[in-house]
Amino acid sequence: MTPSVAVLALLALSLAACGGERADAGDARPLEIVVPTELGSLDPRFTTRALDVKVTRLIHAGLVGLDPETQAPVPLMAASLTWLGPTQLRVELNRRARFHSGAPLTPRDVCATLEALADPSLGSPHRVVVAAIGRCQETGEASLELSLREPRATLLTDLEVPILRADQTRSSELPRGELDGLGPFRVARFDYTEVSLERAPSAANHAPREVVVRTVRDENARVLRLLAGRADIAPSSVSPTLLPALTRGTTGGQALTVHARRGANVTYLLFQNDLPPTSQVTLRHAVAHAIDRQLIVDTLLAGKAQVASGLFPRGHWSADPTATPVPYDPAKAREALAGQELTLTTSTDRARLTIARAIAQMLTDAGARVRLIALDLGVLLKRLDAGDFQLAVLQMPELTEPNLLAWFFHPRGVPGEGGAGRNRARYRSPRVGSLLDHASATTDVEARRAAYWEVAHEMAKDLPTLPLWHEDQVAVLSPRAASFQLTAIGRWDALAQPPRLSSPHPAAR
Repeated sequence: MTPSVAVLALLALSLAACGGERADAGDARPLEIVVPTELGSLDPRFTTRALDVKVTRLIHAGLVGLDPETQAPVPLMAASLTWLGPTQLRVELNRRARFHSGAPLTPRDVCATLEALADPSLGSPHRVVVAAIGRCQETGEASLELSLREPRATLLTDLEVPILRADQTRSSELPRGELDGLGPFRVARFDYTEVSLERAPSAANHAPREVVVRTVRDENARVLRLLAGRADIAPSSVSPTLLPALTRGTTGGQALTVHARRGANVTYLLFQNDLPPTSQVTLRHAVAHAIDRQLIVDTLLAGKAQVASGLFPRGHWSADPTATPVPYDPAKAREALAGQELTLTTSTDRARLTIARAIAQMLTDAGARVRLIALDLGVLLKRLDAGDFQLAVLQMPELTEPNLLAWFFHPRGVPGEGGAGRNRARYRSPRVGSLLDHASATTDVEARRAAYWEVAHEMAKDLPTLPLWHEDQVAVLSPRAASFQLTAIGRWDALAQPPRLSSPHPAAR
C-alpha cells in the first residue's frame, strides 16, 4: 500500500466512525469551497493576496474581465471600448448594469473609482495600475473617455480593476465585504475563516444560491470533508500525490473527481540579491544546478506541472520559445556550494513545506548546509519585504500580462524604498528597468515581445530568481460540483460568470 493510499485509508476509517456525519449529496446545503489559508480582505482596492482576489472577483466586477482560457481582456461592465488614438479610449457602459443595491452603474462611478485608486492618500497598492490615466471625463449618460498621460500597452487589462459606487470609493478599508459590488455574489456573512456568499439578483439563475468559502488548514481535514460530502471544491489545495487514491474510489467516501488543466503561474526560488552569499551570481547559478526540478515534478507533483524555462510558460506570447531550463548538474553546483551556509524560507503549507525540504536536501547533497524556516504566509511576506531572507520558495499565481514583471523586478519597486512594487529580490538592473518601461509604453506587440525576450535573456544571466515549474490548476470536486473548472490563473469564474451584459467581442476596436 502506497503512503498516499494508507493516509486515505485512515481517513476512510475516520469517516466510517463519523456515521451520520456524511451529508446527502442532494441536500440544499451551500456549495462549500475549502482552502488552506484565511482571508485577508474583501476590499478590492487593497487586495493583493491570491485568495482575496479570487473571492473579490465573485463580488465585484470591472469594465473588462479576463477570458478564462486566454486571459485576454473581454467586455464585462462595458458595452464597448473604442480607441480614439494611442492615448484616448472611449467607453460605453451597459445600461443594464446594476450594483447589488440596485443602483445603476454610471460614468461617475467609473471616474470616481479610477481617481480614488490613483490618489496616494488612499494608499491602494493598485495605484500603479491606473497611474497612466491622466483624466476620466463623463461624456454622456452611459459614456466616458479616458485620456492617458502616455501610451500604455496594458490599459485594457488594467481596466479589470473592480468599479465601486462613487460614494464609497474614498472610504477607509472595508475588509469584511461591505462595499457594493457588481459581481454575481454578495457577502451574506463574513469571518476571516468562513465567508458566506449569496447569489446576487443580477446573477445567472444557474449560479448556486449560496457559496461558503471555508478555511481548513489541515490537508487531511480538507480531504475528509470532501469524502464525507461536507465540502464540494478543493481548488489547488490537495497534494498531487493523493489524487490517484481519491479518484480510484478506494477511500470509502463519496465519489470524487479531479479536474486538471495547464496553469498560467510559476513557482520560483527567490534570491536576496543585496546581501552575501546570495548576492553572488555564481552562487545563484550553483543553486540552480543543484535542484533536480524534473524529479520534483515527477514525484512530489505527480507530473502535474512543467519544468520552467522562464517566468512565463512556454506558449505564452511573451515567452522566448528558444529558452531552456537551467540543467541539473550537481557536480558543477558543488564547486560553489561546498561549505556554504544557507537559509531557505517557505510557508507552513504542508505541500509547500515538503517541496522545500526536497530542495534543501538537494542543496545539502551539493555540499551546502541549509537551515529550513517555515512561516505563516503573512509573516513570510513581511520578512521578504524587509529583505530578511536568503532563499525563499514562492509562487506567482496569476500570469496574465507580462507587465507584472515590472511590479516584481523593476529597480524602483524594492520594498521600503519609496517606489511602487514588490521587487523582493532587490534586483537592481538598470537595463531590465529600461526594457520594462519600454515594453509598458509601446502598444506594438512585436516590440513588446522583443523587449520581454531581452528581459528574459538578462534575467537568465543574472538569475535574480530561479523559475522552477508551472503547476497545473487542479480542483478536487464532489459529484454536485463535477462540472466546475478553474481558469488558467486559478480563478473561480465557473461558479457563476458575472452577467455578460454585452456580447462577447474583442475588448476594443
